[in-house]
Amino acid sequence: MRDGTKATRFISLKHTTNVEDVRAIATRRLPMAVKDFIEGGAEDEITLRRNREDFQALSFAPKILSSTEERDQSTTLMGTPVSSPLVLAPVGLAALAHPEGERAAAIAAANRGLISTLSASSCWDLEEVAAAVPDAPRWFQLYVWRDRGITREVVERARAAGYRVLALTADVQVAARRERDLRNGFEIPPRPTLRQGTDVVRHARWFSRMAWDEVFGHGLRMGNFVKKSRIGTRISMMQQVNTLFDPQLRWEDLEWFKELWGGPVLVKGITTSADAAEAVRRGADGIWVSNHGGRQLDGLPSTISVLPEIVDAVGDRADVILDSGVRRGSDVVKALALGATAAVIGRPYVYGLAAGGQAGVERVIDLLKAEIDATLALIGAASIHDLDRSFLRSPTVAWETVART
Repeated sequence: MRDGTKATRFISLKHTTNVEDVRAIATRRLPMAVKDFIEGGAEDEITLRRNREDFQALSFAPKILSSTEERDQSTTLMGTPVSSPLVLAPVGLAALAHPEGERAAAIAAANRGLISTLSASSCWDLEEVAAAVPDAPRWFQLYVWRDRGITREVVERARAAGYRVLALTADVQVAARRERDLRNGFEIPPRPTLRQGTDVVRHARWFSRMAWDEVFGHGLRMGNFVKKSRIGTRISMMQQVNTLFDPQLRWEDLEWFKELWGGPVLVKGITTSADAAEAVRRGADGIWVSNHGGRQLDGLPSTISVLPEIVDAVGDRADVILDSGVRRGSDVVKALALGATAAVIGRPYVYGLAAGGQAGVERVIDLLKAEIDATLALIGAASIHDLDRSFLRSPTVAWETVART
């Protein structure tokens, strides 16, 4: 991604024209270590790059002379009507971008008729977020702790607070080596180092706001586990994950969580058709195609490249949603054309948080919805439900074969 150019660096939020404009505002407000934490990927960041490159490699095959005066992007997702096939991803420690963090994101999603997903590693606890949007559709994403008693307690709290879907994350067996964070010495809570002195001066407002919030406000904490986790003392994210998260998840655990939750369960972190088919066989109600935004195992394929085989393996037995690399409304349309039920955004709305809190998230949603609408009109689709693989072409022979099936 490029940094903000002279044309966008000092643009106001209301004058942004795309997610990249919002990113330009966000990145100038955040310290380098926080920016790297949000934007970075694992090791060589190969998967991080693939996620964007493979979206960009897909081309449209418009159907001209089609009546598209009225366009409709509303749909139903996991049984819930939504205004657009966009879902807000679970983002841990979102208060790094803005003190209102996950709470602001949930309110923004509710105001725009979308589903938000709360991370188990959120700063605002699940009851606080639920109280902010009591009537809005909300999902809860779970990292499984070694202590199954703690895990059970959190699941039961989420169910009691009205979260409708449980998203079980399966791709964080251990912490990834995010080398940007290692070089920056990134810790929670963040602590500036001597070599970051210039950055501290440039972003004094961010550091002051964080210090104020720690003393007088909500503070940076893992809200759902505030009495259980080690946040509050200095600790790296690698230490946090490797100490507390359970690396021994098995397929049998999905059945246990399905029974414990008593409602729809998504399995998040699937990148192969075999795992997708097994998840459905074990009772999963939805498949979340995800490589964790390139932040876990480096060298994975992009999610958009594996989406067709996963959709074919699952058929109509479960919803299939996709994250990683979505930056444009046209990306959402491409994912839907390949069979996804919805696309999930993470970094884009975090940029919105950093650029303007709740208003920034709403701006990102509005921009993406406008792009979805324009793309539908220009490819000749009156509704997202008209989309199929015939609306896309690819430079590869293999894809042309898939597209005709």
